[in-house]
Amino acid sequence: MTPSPHASAAQDPALIELESGVRSYSRSWPVVFDRAVGSRLYDTAGRGYLDFFAGAGALNYGHNPSELKRALIEYLSDDRVMHSLDMFTAARNDFISEFRTRILEPRGLDHRLLFPGPGGTNAVEAALKIARKATGRTNVLSFTNAFHGMTLGALAVTGNALKRGGAGIPLTGAVPMPYDGYADGGDFALLERLLADPGSGLDAPAAVIVETLQGEGGLNPARVEWLQRLAELCREHGIVLIVDDVQMGCGRTGSFFSFEEAGIVPDIVCLSKSISGYGIPMALTLVRPELDVFAPGEHNGTFRGVSAGFATAAEAIRQYWSDDTLAADVRRKGERTGVRLAAIAEAHPVIAVRAKGRGLARGIEMSGGEIADAVCAEAFEHGMLVETSGPRGEVVKLLPALTISDAELDEGLDILERAVAAVAGRTLARATASTEPEREEQPA
Repeated sequence: MTPSPHASAAQDPALIELESGVRSYSRSWPVVFDRAVGSRLYDTAGRGYLDFFAGAGALNYGHNPSELKRALIEYLSDDRVMHSLDMFTAARNDFISEFRTRILEPRGLDHRLLFPGPGGTNAVEAALKIARKATGRTNVLSFTNAFHGMTLGALAVTGNALKRGGAGIPLTGAVPMPYDGYADGGDFALLERLLADPGSGLDAPAAVIVETLQGEGGLNPARVEWLQRLAELCREHGIVLIVDDVQMGCGRTGSFFSFEEAGIVPDIVCLSKSISGYGIPMALTLVRPELDVFAPGEHNGTFRGVSAGFATAAEAIRQYWSDDTLAADVRRKGERTGVRLAAIAEAHPVIAVRAKGRGLARGIEMSGGEIADAVCAEAFEHGMLVETSGPRGEVVKLLPALTISDAELDEGLDILERAVAAVAGRTLARATASTEPEREEQPA
């Protein structure tokens, strides 16, 4: 048997046995990673892998960006406060000041900052609680193929059956509606009728929660006009509009917030993943002042103030969001990527359906989940990390670092093109073999 090219970096089977079976990414990439710089990870054998996964969007500025690393090392070496709950600290003040000056004020936003806990699902749970308390209503409208987190409230507004099934109890308090492009007909004809009809059975919603570009749901982008009409409906009916920007915020779509292109102002915005800039757990719920209804201590948590995260987050804002340079570069690279992916999809119709996405959240929808898995596995064999998304895992999803160089971007797209071609070739060969009639043996 030919040894695996990754054998020298394989995980110890005894250690695998100690882990829960719930682990997932390590099944797709069965090597032990040790170092990471920029857009590359290195396993314990020293092999490099081009990273088009970026911590599921938690590493928008790449691995260990030097300016942020310097800020973190200085923070640690000076014995600065590491754990502070919600006490005032210099690091907290620095982040809030930078966020207000460079993010909120230039966009005309007056939202207050609530630090709910370390993860995106914490930001969503806080948003849902605020909306329900502020309106006195309980029902929340969500959308097909949405993903908002793994805790019970966030799962209730998530569409994925596998994720929902892990709850073990009924998930209530939410009603799904068709996302943009999900169903034929008027964009909001059904919702408008349900909201207006006292006999519809739809309780007046406290909130609508939406992703402007569904990441885990399959890279489904909402049109500007669809988002604008949704915002209008929320205003007309006194519904709190929550935008979940956990994965698509912090520049992923080509602007700091993914909703900026639509010109809407959400009542609540959920941020996490890349808000710390360094992969340090941190989450943020932005709330319009009139919705800031929690009493002191009514929503808290032990790790709602990870000070090292404040230090790197403030530096990330200074480094990347003092002007429009990064945003413009993301838009440029995103357009190049979209054109390239469309060409790859068009060249291999036997397995590829279409290119999808916006900014630097891009991908190709394949004919099925097994095909997408095969493309990702092929890419991994050639030294590239890329994952799948979509309700059936049918989309090959690219989330490269926003700071990726043009050369690395082209390198990754080249690997992906070869992977798609290889899987398409095998698929076509199998299809041809299965349809060829058996040859009858000729008499001697």
